[in-house]
Amino acid sequence: MGRWVFDGVEYATRGEMCEARRRRYVELLNKGMNFTQAALAVGVSKRTGKVWRNGRTRATGRNEKPSVDWYRSTVDKPKRIDSRYLSQDERISIADWHRQGMGVREIAGRLGRAPSTISRELRRNANPATGMYGPYRAQQMSADRLKRPKTAKVHAVPGLLDYIRSGLKAHWSPEQIAGRLREDFPDNGDMHVCTETIYQAIYVQAKGELKKDIAKALRSGRARRRPHGQADSRKPRFREPMVMISQRPAEVEDRAVPGHWEGDLICGAANKSAIGTLVERTTRFTILLHLPDGHDAEHVQQAVIDKMQHLPRLLRNSLTWDQGSELALHKRISTALDMQVYFCDPHSPWQRGTNENTNGLLRQYFPKGTDLSIYPEDYLDAVAEELNDRPRKTLGYRKPSEKILELINAA
Repeated sequence: MGRWVFDGVEYATRGEMCEARRRRYVELLNKGMNFTQAALAVGVSKRTGKVWRNGRTRATGRNEKPSVDWYRSTVDKPKRIDSRYLSQDERISIADWHRQGMGVREIAGRLGRAPSTISRELRRNANPATGMYGPYRAQQMSADRLKRPKTAKVHAVPGLLDYIRSGLKAHWSPEQIAGRLREDFPDNGDMHVCTETIYQAIYVQAKGELKKDIAKALRSGRARRRPHGQADSRKPRFREPMVMISQRPAEVEDRAVPGHWEGDLICGAANKSAIGTLVERTTRFTILLHLPDGHDAEHVQQAVIDKMQHLPRLLRNSLTWDQGSELALHKRISTALDMQVYFCDPHSPWQRGTNENTNGLLRQYFPKGTDLSIYPEDYLDAVAEELNDRPRKTLGYRKPSEKILELINAA
């Protein structure tokens, strides 16, 4: 076995030795050596040093990242870069297409970006020594510019922070403080700040004992900012994407086609127990789900599958539920029953009106505030059977059990 030695130190593997060589190369660059001098000092060619710094594109078309991080500054990098900035993959595409002679507008069109974005990218992030555009170097330079050590305005302008503190002690809201600053200092633009700037100043400082002071000063009583994300940028409700009720076929609305169900839970005392309810929209036929071990997503999805898997195929078209966490595993239901699951909009119980009405009827058997786990499955089946044997005005005083048998026999 060969001995891997560099700079008088023996390493167990060639990889460890090469890593030490690259670290030394970066140290020499940071001390002021140029590329050629640093490469010769660690025993590699200038070209190898360039590959270490910039990465390279193999003949196969595969892009290799730089193996040293010389361009990374000491400034903390943001953990997440917003999508409005160019990504590493986009910069690689820009470099490849620019090298092929493609114009700025064509590159912009392919990436869905403004031509000015591409033009500025090539101008700002090109290597000043060579004039060439390297995607990995450009990514480092962009990251360095994202987060700069900048003093907040409330600390940079004398007297501004004291004014804000005085306003808070007088129980003024940040909006009132911002408005009053413009009244008291109409000709001093440095003393004008927006409400958001004041909020940022408050919550950034709200640490340790200061949290108590902030909580007392603000009417909300909070020492931590409550997020105000836009509706379309909120985190999805479930891991598996939901299909919303707006995408449900029109045939479901007019109840002309059977096999479309609405589902929900009726809960017992302190929401510690529950019974699942399934109601077919056309016939009002009801199925009750026994949930003795809990009403979490695992137990609910299994109960739905167990009860509905024996139904004829024409009675398994869709299921509509609210956005309760008990249906987080809705994909399993769709797959096992070959039945589409739709979700209502938040706080819209009228979108499952048939089910809501049935739940009201069931409270005759299962009063609110009681423990629903005490009812055995055969009792739930008996209640469902009694409900399905009750004449309904909306069905012309036919029974749900009669209507559903007609459908099955006709099929």
